Amino acid sequence: MISRFYDVIIQTVCRLLIPFIQVFGLYVIAHGHSSPGGGFQGGVILGASFILLCLSHDLQELRKRMPLKMILLFCSLGVMIYAGLGFLCLLLGGDYLDYGKLHLLFPVNEIQSRSIGIFGIEVGVGITVMAVMVSIFLNLAAPEAEN
Repeated sequence: MISRFYDVIIQTVCRLLIPFIQVFGLYVIAHGHSSPGGGFQGGVILGASFILLCLSHDLQELRKRMPLKMILLFCSLGVMIYAGLGFLCLLLGGDYLDYGKLHLLFPVNEIQSRSIGIFGIEVGVGITVMAVMVSIFLNLAAPEAEN
């Protein structure tokens, strides 16, 4: 009886906190190009929010909200964003990840195009780190079960 009461409290508090944790993770990613933090730190915060969901509820709840196919999609998507921006800079005549060449695509000057490029890289890194953290947690939590 008492443990069920504590479970309800923990689940309710976590259900209220998780959206705020995710918004903070997105904030860290979005402001990583101009302040401390960035893709890795924001991705870790986002991954921790999903791990908190699993710890407060159960593995099935996490698997329902983020199945293995979605995790693999996010891992690939983040890497494709990172590599795609680099190759886009190569196609525009610059070096790999030379964001200054992005001004040829966007109606901004070279300095602003560097900011856009860094933001894109931060988003790609954040998505990948979040997905890899959740994947590692699921593999450690239930290595014999199919995720």
